[in-house]
Amino acid sequence: MTDLRYPGVFITGTDTGVGKTVYACGLLRSLGRAGVRATGMKPVASGADRIDGEWRNADALALLEAAPQPVPYARCNPCCFEPAIAPHIAARQAGREIDLGGIGEAWRQLRDIAEFVVVEGVGGWQVPLNDNQTVADLARLLQLPVILVVGIRLGCI
Repeated sequence: MTDLRYPGVFITGTDTGVGKTVYACGLLRSLGRAGVRATGMKPVASGADRIDGEWRNADALALLEAAPQPVPYARCNPCCFEPAIAPHIAARQAGREIDLGGIGEAWRQLRDIAEFVVVEGVGGWQVPLNDNQTVADLARLLQLPVILVVGIRLGCI
């Protein structure tokens, strides 16, 4: 087992499409080359395709492919919704509510398998996950250091 200061990191962005997945996958590959049993987690994803009868998100699949420690898809991406819209709206349309407690439990299960978990948020830092909680609340719940990926475009400062 590698001596790591933290059990993982939480990667968020200023927006959607700013490179969170690219950064997360690069980090997972680097950790693998360093001999760390790391895996990725995309706790919430909206925008999915039906694969083998289940909804699968491309970002979550990319994390699993880059991760040196394999884990079941359902643990990597416990909240996956078909439409590529705000996750709290996608959940409502699916008749579900995004439960941070359930996500925390999925994260703990991943920690039983891997030394280090790279958690990728959805959209930006203040994206609502339900009526009362945002991506920022999820990061606080997991108590992980945060890496902010910034899209270099007008308004980024």
